[in-house]
Amino acid sequence: MREICVIGGNRYFGKRLIGRLLAAGDRVTVINRGSSAPPAGTVHLIADRDDEKSLETALGSRTFDVVVDQVCYTPRQAEIARRVFAGRTRRYVMTSTVEVYEYEDSAVPVREESVDPRTVAFDTGLPWEDPEFREAHYGEGKRQAEAVFAAAPDFPYVAVRVAHVLGGEDDFTGRLEHYADRIRSGRPIAVPAVNHPATYIDVEEIAGFLYWAVGEDFTGPVNAASHGALTTEELCAAVGAHLPDGRTVLESVEVGEVSPFSFRRSYGMDNSRATGLGFRFGDARAWLPRAVAETLGKDD
Repeated sequence: MREICVIGGNRYFGKRLIGRLLAAGDRVTVINRGSSAPPAGTVHLIADRDDEKSLETALGSRTFDVVVDQVCYTPRQAEIARRVFAGRTRRYVMTSTVEVYEYEDSAVPVREESVDPRTVAFDTGLPWEDPEFREAHYGEGKRQAEAVFAAAPDFPYVAVRVAHVLGGEDDFTGRLEHYADRIRSGRPIAVPAVNHPATYIDVEEIAGFLYWAVGEDFTGPVNAASHGALTTEELCAAVGAHLPDGRTVLESVEVGEVSPFSFRRSYGMDNSRATGLGFRFGDARAWLPRAVAETLGKDD
């Protein structure tokens, strides 16, 4: 039986990961601030991960085979975690994001080496505790958090760079509902004048990927994305299939805010490292209809 610690993970693909770990017979310890109960069958520790003393006190003398950090958003959080968990775990899996590539506008899907965290500078003195600053610098916060872990050669970490996640009746983002609302009413959907496709991953697939990563021994960054990029038009068609009385109107805008999942730059990730390590991704176009149906609460 493996000892697994999950920081955060109470919703969306995190709770699906926990379900898979429990079903496999692992002992799962969940750390959060106590605002919501973790899935049944887990050990629950209450701590503020931004407070090093709080985290150390909650952990006591516990050690783990693997830690999965679902809620590391800043280099400051990464520094605390690295200090607290050094010597407590043989492997640290951080959920990162495709947004670390926000400056890598490539015509081809980007590989992990495009952003090498060993060469990324980090600054824990920035106002990371400010929610507005953190949200505005989401990709930068994740990139610098990766850099903190990479700076410690004796800290075995993995940074799972997650593509945009779709699917699930518990999708809390409201991004597909944005399209559904506009298609129902026939209101325009704002998209960039040049609108790039992006890579995505199904909610169940990313839970499966993280479960797989827990049991592997590779380290460093790894891209997690289903095969095939999707366009805004394909997303609209999948949503519109459930709204026969609706109308899809795409409105091209040069400046200003655009709809979610429409991009002025490429957000395509190359998943060949993960496939070479043995993970088998699905095809985004194959699971898209089901994912949309789940999110919109429709029978598929």
